[in-house]
Amino acid sequence: MTSSSRTVSPNGGARVELRALGVRYPNAAAAAVHDVDLTIEAGEFAVLLGPSGCGKSTLLRTLNRLVEPTSGTVLIDGGDVRERDATELRRGIGYVIQAVGLFPHYTVAENVSIVPQLLGWDRARIDRRVDELLALIRLDPAEYRDRKPRQLSGGEAQRVGVARALAAEPRVLLMDEPFAAVDAIVRASLQDEIARVHRELKTTVVFVTHDVDEALRLADRVVVMNAGHVVQTGPPGEILERPADDFVRHLVGVDAETRRLATERPLIER
Repeated sequence: MTSSSRTVSPNGGARVELRALGVRYPNAAAAAVHDVDLTIEAGEFAVLLGPSGCGKSTLLRTLNRLVEPTSGTVLIDGGDVRERDATELRRGIGYVIQAVGLFPHYTVAENVSIVPQLLGWDRARIDRRVDELLALIRLDPAEYRDRKPRQLSGGEAQRVGVARALAAEPRVLLMDEPFAAVDAIVRASLQDEIARVHRELKTTVVFVTHDVDEALRLADRVVVMNAGHVVQTGPPGEILERPADDFVRHLVGVDAETRRLATERPLIER
Protein backbone atom coordinates (compact mmCIF):
# COMPACT_ATOMS: atom_id res chain seq x y z
CA MET A 1 0.00 0.00 0.00
CA THR A 2 1.47 3.33 -0.99
CA SER A 3 1.21 6.42 1.16
CA SER A 4 -0.97 8.09 -1.46
CA SER A 5 -3.59 5.36 -1.06
CA ARG A 6 -3.81 5.61 2.72
CA THR A 7 -6.75 7.20 4.43
CA VAL A 8 -5.68 9.55 7.20
CA SER A 9 -7.82 11.35 9.72
CA PRO A 10 -9.77 14.13 7.99
CA ASN A 11 -9.81 16.18 11.17
CA GLY A 12 -6.10 16.84 11.77
CA GLY A 13 -5.07 17.77 15.27
CA ALA A 14 -6.96 19.43 18.11
CA ARG A 15 -5.97 22.49 20.15
CA VAL A 16 -5.23 21.70 23.80
CA GLU A 17 -5.40 24.36 26.52
CA LEU A 18 -4.50 24.09 30.19
CA ARG A 19 -5.73 26.95 32.32
CA ALA A 20 -4.39 27.38 35.87
CA LEU A 21 -4.14 23.58 36.08
CA GLY A 22 -3.24 22.08 39.43
CA VAL A 23 -3.07 18.52 40.76
CA ARG A 24 -2.52 17.55 44.37
CA TYR A 25 -2.70 13.87 45.29
CA PRO A 26 -4.40 12.93 48.59
CA ASN A 27 -2.08 13.28 51.60
CA ALA A 28 0.75 14.66 49.43
CA ALA A 29 2.94 17.30 51.00
CA ALA A 30 3.05 19.33 47.78
CA ALA A 31 1.10 19.61 44.58
CA ALA A 32 2.25 17.40 41.69
CA VAL A 33 1.32 20.14 39.17
CA HIS A 34 1.22 23.83 40.08
CA ASP A 35 -1.00 26.37 38.31
CA VAL A 36 0.01 25.49 34.73
CA ASP A 37 -1.08 27.65 31.82
CA LEU A 38 -0.19 26.06 28.51
CA THR A 39 -1.59 26.00 24.99
CA ILE A 40 -0.63 23.30 22.49
CA GLU A 41 -1.67 24.27 18.99
CA ALA A 42 -3.52 21.94 16.65
CA GLY A 43 -1.09 19.61 14.92
CA GLU A 44 1.84 20.54 17.17
CA PHE A 45 4.33 17.98 18.50
CA ALA A 46 4.84 19.11 22.11
CA VAL A 47 7.32 17.34 24.37
CA LEU A 48 7.06 17.56 28.15
CA LEU A 49 10.64 17.33 29.41
CA GLY A 50 11.97 17.09 32.92
CA PRO A 51 13.39 14.79 35.60
CA SER A 52 11.47 11.95 37.20
CA GLY A 53 8.82 13.21 39.60
CA CYS A 54 8.53 16.68 38.07
CA GLY A 55 4.83 16.24 37.21
CA LYS A 56 5.03 15.71 33.47
CA SER A 57 3.20 12.35 33.41
CA THR A 58 0.58 13.65 35.84
CA LEU A 59 -0.02 16.64 33.58
CA LEU A 60 -0.29 14.38 30.52
CA ARG A 61 -2.89 12.18 32.20
CA THR A 62 -5.15 15.10 33.00
CA LEU A 63 -5.80 15.38 29.26
CA ASN A 64 -7.64 12.05 29.15
CA ARG A 65 -8.86 12.23 32.77
CA LEU A 66 -6.79 9.37 34.06
CA VAL A 67 -5.87 12.04 36.61
CA GLU A 68 -8.52 14.56 37.66
CA PRO A 69 -7.24 18.09 38.32
CA THR A 70 -7.85 19.59 41.73
CA SER A 71 -7.95 23.06 40.19
CA GLY A 72 -8.06 24.65 36.78
CA THR A 73 -9.37 23.48 33.43
CA VAL A 74 -8.38 21.27 30.50
CA LEU A 75 -9.90 22.23 27.14
CA ILE A 76 -9.69 20.30 23.89
CA ASP A 77 -10.85 22.40 20.95
CA GLY A 78 -12.53 24.69 23.46
CA GLY A 79 -14.50 21.96 25.22
CA ASP A 80 -13.96 21.21 28.91
CA VAL A 81 -12.92 17.55 29.20
CA ARG A 82 -14.83 17.27 32.50
CA GLU A 83 -18.08 17.82 30.66
CA ARG A 84 -17.60 14.64 28.66
CA ASP A 85 -18.04 11.05 29.78
CA ALA A 86 -14.54 9.82 30.71
CA THR A 87 -14.79 6.57 28.74
CA GLU A 88 -16.04 8.36 25.64
CA LEU A 89 -13.27 10.94 26.00
CA ARG A 90 -10.54 8.29 26.21
CA ARG A 91 -11.81 6.46 23.15
CA GLY A 92 -11.21 9.64 21.19
CA ILE A 93 -7.66 10.25 22.48
CA GLY A 94 -4.75 7.99 21.54
CA TYR A 95 -2.60 6.83 24.45
CA VAL A 96 0.76 5.05 24.27
CA ILE A 97 2.82 4.06 27.31
CA GLN A 98 6.15 2.36 27.95
CA ALA A 99 4.50 -0.96 28.82
CA VAL A 100 2.74 -1.51 25.51
CA GLY A 101 -0.02 -3.63 27.05
CA LEU A 102 -1.02 -5.61 23.95
CA PHE A 103 -3.53 -8.35 24.72
CA PRO A 104 -1.41 -11.53 24.46
CA HIS A 105 -4.16 -13.80 23.11
CA TYR A 106 -5.28 -11.31 20.44
CA THR A 107 -3.65 -11.02 17.04
CA VAL A 108 -2.04 -7.79 15.94
CA ALA A 109 -5.14 -6.96 13.90
CA GLU A 110 -7.42 -7.65 16.86
CA ASN A 111 -5.30 -5.48 19.14
CA VAL A 112 -5.33 -2.57 16.70
CA SER A 113 -9.08 -2.82 16.10
CA ILE A 114 -10.22 -2.73 19.75
CA VAL A 115 -11.41 0.89 19.90
CA PRO A 116 -13.03 0.94 16.43
CA GLN A 117 -15.00 -2.14 17.46
CA LEU A 118 -16.14 -0.45 20.66
CA LEU A 119 -17.22 2.55 18.56
CA GLY A 120 -19.32 0.31 16.34
CA TRP A 121 -17.36 0.58 13.10
CA ASP A 122 -18.35 -1.96 10.46
CA ARG A 123 -16.00 -4.85 9.70
CA ALA A 124 -14.90 -3.62 6.27
CA ARG A 125 -13.95 -0.21 7.66
CA ILE A 126 -12.04 -1.81 10.54
CA ASP A 127 -10.13 -4.12 8.20
CA ARG A 128 -9.18 -1.21 5.95
CA ARG A 129 -8.04 0.84 8.94
CA VAL A 130 -5.90 -1.99 10.35
CA ASP A 131 -4.12 -2.44 7.02
CA GLU A 132 -3.66 1.33 6.58
CA LEU A 133 -2.08 1.67 9.99
CA LEU A 134 0.19 -1.35 9.73
CA ALA A 135 1.43 0.02 6.42
CA LEU A 136 1.86 3.45 8.02
CA ILE A 137 4.12 2.04 10.77
CA ARG A 138 5.96 -0.08 8.19
CA LEU A 139 4.76 -3.51 9.25
CA ASP A 140 3.51 -5.43 6.21
CA PRO A 141 -0.17 -6.23 6.88
CA ALA A 142 0.04 -9.57 5.06
CA GLU A 143 2.90 -10.61 7.33
CA TYR A 144 1.89 -9.08 10.67
CA ARG A 145 -1.90 -8.82 11.03
CA ASP A 146 -2.30 -12.44 12.24
CA ARG A 147 0.74 -12.54 14.52
CA LYS A 148 0.41 -12.70 18.29
CA PRO A 149 2.36 -10.27 20.52
CA ARG A 150 4.80 -13.02 21.54
CA GLN A 151 5.89 -13.20 17.90
CA LEU A 152 6.92 -9.52 17.84
CA SER A 153 10.18 -7.85 18.81
CA GLY A 154 10.05 -5.06 21.39
CA GLY A 155 10.22 -2.42 18.67
CA GLU A 156 7.51 -4.11 16.61
CA ALA A 157 5.24 -4.37 19.65
CA GLN A 158 5.69 -0.67 20.37
CA ARG A 159 4.80 0.16 16.75
CA VAL A 160 1.63 -1.90 17.10
CA GLY A 161 0.88 0.07 20.27
CA VAL A 162 1.13 3.28 18.25
CA ALA A 163 -1.14 1.83 15.55
CA ARG A 164 -3.70 0.85 18.19
CA ALA A 165 -3.64 4.37 19.65
CA LEU A 166 -4.26 5.84 16.19
CA ALA A 167 -6.93 3.35 15.12
CA ALA A 168 -10.00 5.52 15.78
CA GLU A 169 -8.47 8.58 14.09
CA PRO A 170 -7.85 10.56 17.30
CA ARG A 171 -7.06 14.25 17.05
CA VAL A 172 -4.78 14.05 20.11
CA LEU A 173 -2.13 11.40 20.76
CA LEU A 174 -0.60 11.11 24.25
CA MET A 175 2.73 9.30 24.61
CA ASP A 176 4.20 8.67 28.06
CA GLU A 177 7.88 7.63 27.85
CA PRO A 178 6.87 5.24 25.05
CA PHE A 179 10.37 4.22 23.92
CA ALA A 180 12.16 4.06 27.26
CA ALA A 181 12.20 0.24 27.44
CA VAL A 182 13.91 -0.44 24.09
CA ASP A 183 17.59 -0.27 23.20
CA ALA A 184 19.18 2.82 21.69
CA ILE A 185 19.14 1.64 18.06
CA VAL A 186 15.48 0.59 18.18
CA ARG A 187 14.64 3.77 20.05
CA ALA A 188 16.14 5.94 17.31
CA SER A 189 14.17 3.99 14.70
CA LEU A 190 10.93 4.45 16.65
CA GLN A 191 11.62 8.16 17.01
CA ASP A 192 12.00 8.38 13.24
CA GLU A 193 8.73 6.54 12.74
CA ILE A 194 6.63 8.62 15.12
CA ALA A 195 8.04 11.82 13.58
CA ARG A 196 7.11 10.56 10.11
CA VAL A 197 3.65 9.49 11.26
CA HIS A 198 3.12 12.92 12.81
CA ARG A 199 4.07 14.64 9.56
CA GLU A 200 1.61 12.48 7.63
CA LEU A 201 -1.37 12.63 10.00
CA LYS A 202 -0.96 16.11 11.57
CA THR A 203 -2.30 14.76 14.85
CA THR A 204 -1.56 16.84 17.95
CA VAL A 205 1.07 14.88 19.90
CA VAL A 206 1.89 15.38 23.58
CA PHE A 207 4.98 13.32 24.42
CA VAL A 208 6.62 12.81 27.82
CA THR A 209 10.33 12.11 28.23
CA HIS A 210 13.23 12.77 30.60
CA ASP A 211 15.69 12.35 27.70
CA VAL A 212 16.90 15.74 26.46
CA ASP A 213 18.16 14.43 23.12
CA GLU A 214 14.85 12.68 22.44
CA ALA A 215 12.93 15.88 23.23
CA LEU A 216 15.11 18.00 20.96
CA ARG A 217 14.94 15.43 18.18
CA LEU A 218 11.16 15.20 18.11
CA ALA A 219 9.62 18.42 19.37
CA ASP A 220 8.13 21.34 17.55
CA ARG A 221 8.01 22.82 21.04
CA VAL A 222 9.64 21.70 24.28
CA VAL A 223 7.83 22.24 27.59
CA VAL A 224 10.38 22.05 30.42
CA MET A 225 8.99 21.12 33.83
CA ASN A 226 10.51 21.19 37.31
CA ALA A 227 8.79 20.40 40.62
CA GLY A 228 5.33 20.66 39.08
CA HIS A 229 5.93 24.00 37.33
CA VAL A 230 6.39 24.78 33.66
CA VAL A 231 9.66 26.72 33.71
CA GLN A 232 10.14 27.30 29.98
CA THR A 233 8.48 26.54 26.65
CA GLY A 234 9.84 27.08 23.18
CA PRO A 235 11.32 25.52 20.05
CA PRO A 236 14.33 23.27 20.68
CA GLY A 237 16.83 25.86 19.44
CA GLU A 238 15.44 28.50 21.78
CA ILE A 239 15.66 26.19 24.80
CA LEU A 240 19.31 25.54 23.99
CA GLU A 241 20.30 29.10 23.15
CA ARG A 242 18.31 30.98 25.79
CA PRO A 243 17.64 28.75 28.82
CA ALA A 244 15.27 30.51 31.21
CA ASP A 245 17.19 29.72 34.39
CA ASP A 246 19.95 27.61 35.90
CA PHE A 247 17.72 24.54 36.06
CA VAL A 248 17.13 24.57 32.29
CA ARG A 249 20.79 25.41 31.66
CA HIS A 250 21.85 22.41 33.74
CA LEU A 251 19.23 20.18 32.11
CA VAL A 252 20.49 20.78 28.57
CA GLY A 253 24.00 20.31 29.94
CA VAL A 254 27.52 20.78 28.74
CA ASP A 255 26.64 19.45 25.28
CA ALA A 256 24.28 22.35 24.60
CA GLU A 257 26.40 23.69 21.72
CA THR A 258 26.51 20.28 20.02
CA ARG A 259 22.79 19.90 20.54
CA ARG A 260 22.17 23.37 19.14
CA LEU A 261 24.04 22.48 15.95
CA ALA A 262 21.96 19.31 15.66
CA THR A 263 18.73 21.33 15.78
CA GLU A 264 19.99 23.53 12.93
CA ARG A 265 20.29 20.43 10.71
CA PRO A 266 17.66 18.17 12.27
CA LEU A 267 18.14 14.43 12.30
CA ILE A 268 14.48 14.12 11.36
CA GLU A 269 13.02 16.07 8.49
CA ARG A 270 10.40 18.42 9.92
